[in-house]
Amino acid sequence: MSKPVQVYILLGQSNMLGFGKISPTKGKAEGSLTHAVKEKKLYGYLVDAEGHWTERKDVRNVRVMGSGLGAMKVFHNEWMTINGGNIGPEIGIGHHVGNFNEAPTMILKSCIGNRALGWDLLPPGSESFEFTDAKGVTWIHPGYKGTPERWEKGTEPKKINWYAGMQYDGDIARAKMVLADLDKYYPGATEYEVAGFFWWQGDRDSRSAALSGRYEKNLVHLIKQLRKDFNAPNAKFVCATLGQTKKGSTDIGGTILDAMLAVDGKSGKYPEFKGNVATVYSHPLSQGGSSAGHYGGNAETYMNVGEAMGEAMVNLLQAGGS
Repeated sequence: MSKPVQVYILLGQSNMLGFGKISPTKGKAEGSLTHAVKEKKLYGYLVDAEGHWTERKDVRNVRVMGSGLGAMKVFHNEWMTINGGNIGPEIGIGHHVGNFNEAPTMILKSCIGNRALGWDLLPPGSESFEFTDAKGVTWIHPGYKGTPERWEKGTEPKKINWYAGMQYDGDIARAKMVLADLDKYYPGATEYEVAGFFWWQGDRDSRSAALSGRYEKNLVHLIKQLRKDFNAPNAKFVCATLGQTKKGSTDIGGTILDAMLAVDGKSGKYPEFKGNVATVYSHPLSQGGSSAGHYGGNAETYMNVGEAMGEAMVNLLQAGGS
């Protein structure tokens, strides 16, 4: 505890939330984490010699959630182990960064399902934009804190009880609440450093040509805004693509994929992201299904993506000398 806790903040929507089944359901063992570990002998570090789930005393697993600016509910606040009904990518992430760090580590997840980067998770500073739909009608989509969801240009906007970026504000506020009460979530800790961000999202935006077309611009802004909001200019950023989308896809999902690949520091498109932003291509890691269907609840998908994201983060940390 002589070193600050290294905090990794996990953001996104339902698949970051986690729907990988831990135990077999309805007599079906295949796809559960229990079957993967105990029958297929995968992810051996999750069990000890007696077959019990391991517990890491150097990695804290914290998960909080709330809708919009609503109250915070704590779902996990314990040493990293396997419990509850489902897992997300936090397990693979936590073990990889935990093995790398000499300092205590916290995995801090703050997200909720069914949220779009272009609307609910829109970062502060994002501007409104115009787009034309398939029928040739021009619409205006609001920027950050705009209250109408969208409206036809030249008409009176319809007010709703939500604003662009409300979920972003809520998720960030809840993560900061955890960090402000650090000892409650990492016993004995007095200092922390936000070392990195993980982002697995895109399904909601992939249902809209307008939002998918803005995804790259919004993702670039998100990366910069997160570092600003947490006063962590050197924090690394790792995102993962939607598992069902292959490289070369020309549909809306392909637009999301291309946006994520573009921000990878190795692409060269954004020189400022070289060595500090990485994208994990999830299609080869997915065991089937789609993001909309939570990959059929297959725990291997969530473990594979989590391990790959954790490995990508470690590579960035090593390259950055952190």
